[in-house]
Amino acid sequence: MFVKLVIVATLAAFVVGLAARTTHGAGPERMYVVRPADTLWAIAARTYAGDPRQGVWELEQRNHLGSTTLTPGQRLILPG
Repeated sequence: MFVKLVIVATLAAFVVGLAARTTHGAGPERMYVVRPADTLWAIAARTYAGDPRQGVWELEQRNHLGSTTLTPGQRLILPG
């Protein structure tokens, strides 16, 4: 009986853990179109509260950027 209870509790914890996982951000994704003279730092400073370095890192990771060079008209996903 004890073994069955442990198995059921473990499975329940596993299911709750899967259901409780978060996505890449707390809010919906937003699209940003790069304008002339935009930099990752400037975009991060405008769109993220706090230290822009974290925003730059998130932009690079979310958009799979290989460098910090941006092109006007390029579309970036701003994590929520």
